[in-house]
Amino acid sequence: MNVHIGLNIVDLEKSIEFYTKVFGENPVKRKEDYAKFIPEGLRLNFTLNVRSKVSGNQVGHFGIQVGEQEDINHHKKRLEKLGFFTRDEINTKCCYALQDKFWITDPDGNEWEFFYTKKDVEVTESDQLCCN
Repeated sequence: MNVHIGLNIVDLEKSIEFYTKVFGENPVKRKEDYAKFIPEGLRLNFTLNVRSKVSGNQVGHFGIQVGEQEDINHHKKRLEKLGFFTRDEINTKCCYALQDKFWITDPDGNEWEFFYTKKDVEVTESDQLCCN
């Protein structure tokens, strides 16, 4: 099974540029008002759907969980080299897990976290974005 996310966006070109860099791959399908990504190794069917207007962040956030601590460092360096601003959270207790992560924001204001889960914990910090 794959997870499917259909994201409403305003500017297809800006969003394709953003997600091509994030996923490190080009869309597998592209139309005048649509693009589809199926990133290698993510088991994700991700589509961009152009709308005349979107109002802020229509979801809490999106995330990509990586399997190793080194993956966080790799993706952070890779995306910073491509010009992304990243915001770190190290040793944060989020969603009942101890995690290292960083955040980026797409052209329509949607936030993405790349995170590595170190271990489960019994408490969480309720003010963390990931848990909202």
